[in-house]
Amino acid sequence: MKKSSTQLALFVGFFLLVTISCFAQTKISGTVTESNTKMPLIGVSITVKGTVAGTITDAKGQFALTTSASGPLTVVVSSVGFQTREIAVGNQSDLKIELREQVMLGQEVIVSASRVEESVMQSPVSVEKMDIRTIQSAPAATFYDALLNLKGVDMSTQSLMFRSVNVRGFSANGNTRVVQLVDGMDNQAPGLNFSVGNIAGISELDVESVELLPGAASALYGPNAINGLLLMTSKNPFQYQGLSAYAKTGIMSASNRSTATTPFYDAGIRYAKAFNNRLAFKLSASYISATDWQATDTRDQSFANGFSLGNGNRQNNPGYDGINIYGDASANLNAFQSTVAQLLPLPVAQIALISPDLARIIGGVNQLSAATNIPATQIVNDVLLPNVTVSRTGYNESDLINYKVSSLKLNGALHYRINDNLEAIVQGNWGTGTTGYTGQDRFYIKAFSIGQYKVELKGSNFFIRGYTTQERSGDSFSIGLLGQGINEAWKPSLDQSNLVGSWFPQYAFAYAGGALQTFSTALQQALATNPATAYQTALSAVNAVSGTLHTTARTTADQGRFLPGTDQFNQALTTVTGRPLPGSLPNLGAKFMDKTNLYHGEFMYNFTKLIDPKMVEILVGGNYRQYALNSSGTIFALDENNNEYRINEFGGYAQASKTVAEILKLTGSVRYDKNSNFKGQFSPRLSAVLTLAKSHNIRASFQRGFRIPTTQSQYIDLNTPTSHLIGGLKQFRDKYNFGTNPAYTLESVRAFGDALQKGTALSQASQLLQRYKDAQWDPERVETYEIGYKALIKNKLFIDAYYYYNRFLNFEGIQATIQGTQPATVDNPASLLQLLSSTTRTTYGFYVNAPVQVKNHGWAVSADYLLPGNFVVGGNVAYNALADRDKLPTGFVTFFNSPKYRYNLSVSNRNLRNSGFGFNIVFRHQDSFLWESSFANPEATLLRKTEIPAFGSLDAQVSKRIPGIRSVLKVGGTNVLGKLYTQAWGNPGVGGMYYVSLTFDELMNR
Repeated sequence: MKKSSTQLALFVGFFLLVTISCFAQTKISGTVTESNTKMPLIGVSITVKGTVAGTITDAKGQFALTTSASGPLTVVVSSVGFQTREIAVGNQSDLKIELREQVMLGQEVIVSASRVEESVMQSPVSVEKMDIRTIQSAPAATFYDALLNLKGVDMSTQSLMFRSVNVRGFSANGNTRVVQLVDGMDNQAPGLNFSVGNIAGISELDVESVELLPGAASALYGPNAINGLLLMTSKNPFQYQGLSAYAKTGIMSASNRSTATTPFYDAGIRYAKAFNNRLAFKLSASYISATDWQATDTRDQSFANGFSLGNGNRQNNPGYDGINIYGDASANLNAFQSTVAQLLPLPVAQIALISPDLARIIGGVNQLSAATNIPATQIVNDVLLPNVTVSRTGYNESDLINYKVSSLKLNGALHYRINDNLEAIVQGNWGTGTTGYTGQDRFYIKAFSIGQYKVELKGSNFFIRGYTTQERSGDSFSIGLLGQGINEAWKPSLDQSNLVGSWFPQYAFAYAGGALQTFSTALQQALATNPATAYQTALSAVNAVSGTLHTTARTTADQGRFLPGTDQFNQALTTVTGRPLPGSLPNLGAKFMDKTNLYHGEFMYNFTKLIDPKMVEILVGGNYRQYALNSSGTIFALDENNNEYRINEFGGYAQASKTVAEILKLTGSVRYDKNSNFKGQFSPRLSAVLTLAKSHNIRASFQRGFRIPTTQSQYIDLNTPTSHLIGGLKQFRDKYNFGTNPAYTLESVRAFGDALQKGTALSQASQLLQRYKDAQWDPERVETYEIGYKALIKNKLFIDAYYYYNRFLNFEGIQATIQGTQPATVDNPASLLQLLSSTTRTTYGFYVNAPVQVKNHGWAVSADYLLPGNFVVGGNVAYNALADRDKLPTGFVTFFNSPKYRYNLSVSNRNLRNSGFGFNIVFRHQDSFLWESSFANPEATLLRKTEIPAFGSLDAQVSKRIPGIRSVLKVGGTNVLGKLYTQAWGNPGVGGMYYVSLTFDELMNR
């Protein structure tokens, strides 16, 4: 204890010494005004270049600061919407600075491309940026939604609260290929490995900028930034002070909702204050509440019994599998053939003790067989229990959740300038919310929360930071498992100890009883007229009334079913959502349990103070990360000590850049990363930017990126309504005995079943089965080649264009395999029949590498033109395509999930004739495309029927600055024409959203 006290005293003493020690002080003060009106400008940032020292102007436009930095000094003067100025100063107390308002075309400064500040015009790779003014004028309900207006950006809307960002293809609802950083912190939910939109991000009031870097960024940002990087930066409390707040309300309307039109409410507040330019803090909070968009797609995705999306429904297809219907587990009637065959030799009286109805069926079959010499097993197999898939009666999504969604974000930070070159930061971001999510299942993410807590030391040329991300799943649950669990709570699908009390046997035997009666009557009549064709005639008679027989069988099996809204249903719902998933039959659980944490430390150092950057600019950095998995054994597998795994990663990088003759900038970087389960990976990047006539920039780059498989890809062990998901590591195939109990590829099992249905002999059809062959699983890598062009012509036309080509090595996709409950081998053909029924097989899904290279390419062009009167018209178009799709193995799922073409058109004016009125109108369109996911029925995916229709959407807003109350009034709408659209398979339909907002800023200039 004494030693700890001594160490603490020494640390505090050193801290105070550094704080109070200073060199010769330079005092700088002055006034900042607007160049035309000469009115003072409030909240203008004044910083000393090359240091962290700075301040802002007060209500009179005045500022004063003291710095210990040695001369000569340069002061950087900047404010949103005004041209940034750099002014050389001495010990001056009367600076008169004027700023000119400007429309910023190509004037942005970015940091994401090279981890150093540089002009967006000279970025070595493609970068998109939204600054404060872009956010304020966007015709979107939130700044995060406004990302859709950027060139080449796709989004998947799973809920009002949850949109996933995607660029350059390979999208998913939870996109693990795009890394989202908030103030340098990876914003992913550690147990999911993707960001849950902006639920746990930052409030719109606290956003300074958003930068999107499409394409691989692993060379500087490490694993998983293989398709893009989204960098969100919050406002520094030294530079953005005072009180700001907003209130927003409006309506959401969609024709497919239970109540078509409902209100929503959104509000936020932020306060920041600095003391003596040394200590500053900020606090912000925002809250939104609404009734969500609804997923109501009831099309039949089973492709069972000859039906398809266009013609299947609950009434005509006994194997119906509605896209947004849950609990409709399926089985094949022929799965019960062996059960009935075992009963045929038993005395009817003995069977009657089990079930009188079953006894009548067995007795009738035996009597009919004796009278006609038709084998009893033939009657059972052909007539009573044919090769027909049936499914349980499921529930609509609206039966299982109430669609109430919300989001609460709390953010705070304390900044302390130890001296002019060193700033300490303690920051916390905490968010909680309720939202929908589509993954392997539909999920209701209820009372979910993420906390991110950071400490950081940074100077003008370095930083050291450490942070942790704490994920808590709250009361989240799987909607599909909930539907199945309610059905199982009422009546088990199949209980071998109580067949007659189980749903599928009840259905099978009710169908068999009706089929036997119809067959017997028709056979007797046909024998009297044409004995030679009597069997086929009787069989046709059964087929003719099969629809009625199935309806009767369903009515029989569904007697007493828990109906939505009843006490029995509500009690079952409460029980299943309170039980951890997946549970075990019949006591299924749907509750999602996850308390996974992430721990991360990193540093970066730029040698500009040691090496003249005009000669060469060098920076280095590194990081260490740990995932501590914690799902209470519900999602992730356990190790030999019955604990969940910890995954460790580390990496380091270096970059050097050189400008030649002020027109050619060359940059090279390399990074090395290592994960505890995989070999180390090198990620190089080379780029060149050639500037011609000061405004034309041509760039070219090559880089390699990679993606370490997610925590779930490595260690998941979870049953879902469609499949059993297991980790891609070999230990899982060993655990589930793939060596002794063969697993067969899904597509080969499907071919096997089709052959049998067409009458092919079992021994011959079995030759179609392909056993899964184990192979090594490595991190996915990509090599990206890109060329681009940026130009600002006569300060009026800004053009940005690029072309890219990706070559994926070890591309990662899902392999679906089928394994029998008992070993199913070609040596025992009869054992293979169990592969055709969900009651006697397991479908496994796990990640594997594609045996061939996967390639994609694309291009994008954007143009913005400044018209007289500060009108801006703009547009962008993007093209993405998967090359050589026909060379991929049959059934291999790529998740490319991107339209070939998408475009945006816009017209805007931030300040019409200096009236304070502004507007922005954006029209977006995207082509139809194929959406591949593990949520879709495997048959629909295999047949490539999961198409998302093309759609267009119009967004618009009108705003008015009200200087008297330092506020902006905004009225707008998204998808104002109200045409319903969806962006991914099984996701909700998105309608129109109309809003009015009032935003107050204490430091808004008049």
